[in-house]
Amino acid sequence: MQALNYDDLRRMAKRRLPKVAFDFIEGGVEDEVGLARNYSAFDKASLVPKYLVDVSTRDQTAQLFGRTYSHPFGIAPTGGSGFFRPGADLMLAQAARDANVPFIMSGASTASIEDLARTAPDHGWYQLYAARDKKISEDMIRRAKDAGLSTLVLTVDVPVHSNRERNRRNGYSRPLNLPLKTKLEALLHPAWIAEYVRTGGQPLLPNWAPYASNGKDAETVASLVAAQTTAPLTWDDVKRFRDLWPRKFVLKGIMHPDDARRCAALGVDGIMVSNHGARQLDRAPSPIEVLPAINEAVGDKVTLMLDSGVRRGADIMAAFCLGAKFVFVGRWTLYGVAAGGLPGAKQALDIMRNEVDLSMGQMGVPNLQTLGADYLMWDRPEDLQRNRRP
Repeated sequence: MQALNYDDLRRMAKRRLPKVAFDFIEGGVEDEVGLARNYSAFDKASLVPKYLVDVSTRDQTAQLFGRTYSHPFGIAPTGGSGFFRPGADLMLAQAARDANVPFIMSGASTASIEDLARTAPDHGWYQLYAARDKKISEDMIRRAKDAGLSTLVLTVDVPVHSNRERNRRNGYSRPLNLPLKTKLEALLHPAWIAEYVRTGGQPLLPNWAPYASNGKDAETVASLVAAQTTAPLTWDDVKRFRDLWPRKFVLKGIMHPDDARRCAALGVDGIMVSNHGARQLDRAPSPIEVLPAINEAVGDKVTLMLDSGVRRGADIMAAFCLGAKFVFVGRWTLYGVAAGGLPGAKQALDIMRNEVDLSMGQMGVPNLQTLGADYLMWDRPEDLQRNRRP
């Protein structure tokens, strides 16, 4: 694969995938205002370099929950990855393991919790989509605990299903009902079609299979997931899950400082500031826009992470300047694995590593601990004085 950046991986994935699959990755909701805002918000973050600094060696290791990772980024949960390439979930897990970064298995993964523990025991986290049936959620937590996974990530930003119009136009919904034009377009991608047929068609969501009436039928299991994963979560549920889970506990989808303060009060270890890749509420702000207020509210009490809208290594640097301790990417590595399998996933991570390294060199940053708001463009001179650390 000859990919130089995020956009190259995206174009390669688009060539290989039928429209119904590519649109699932690419799309947002409704008018897709949120997608554009996620990207433009990062574009507005100007990084101000400091020169005459010895950057002959640059250290991009990052500490997260007592562990040292080789890079300041990891792989966010991306559901249904096996639809884009059979075995993609475990390819992403293996790529993360080999790069020494965390991988979060989606609650809608096409591999199992137990598969993850065998593939990447020290790098795998599990994302919980809480079920309406509380016994299902409790059993999934038990399985993740028994598998030895270090971190549970509770996603809180799916109170109702979102209006993903691209998927609806393509017929990719529950029940699955692909129109003729979608099927005909898919025939233009013979390599993908061959793999899809060879591996049995629609991939199973195995983490949910034990709870379905017919756990071997992919459509039955997918329908169960659709029905169960708009659970009306409350802070009482967060407390209950916190009590059930003995290790690191992260809430994903927090966007308001008030919610962040409640997380801290309940003993949540980490917050992932995220708008679900602009796939839930189209008019939500970008996470990078709300990160400073959340950092001011709880930055010394909870480990702050961020995902959504990250396309460049410089975006990761901007997030660190604004208070993030780690950054996760979803589409970036999903395009890589869709385009090139395991080598594509590894290349996506390598592109990120190289871009972060070059940004550190250009900014005069020998290590990530150096970063702060004083590396961001200021509106007024007094802002620079306020941002400068002791």
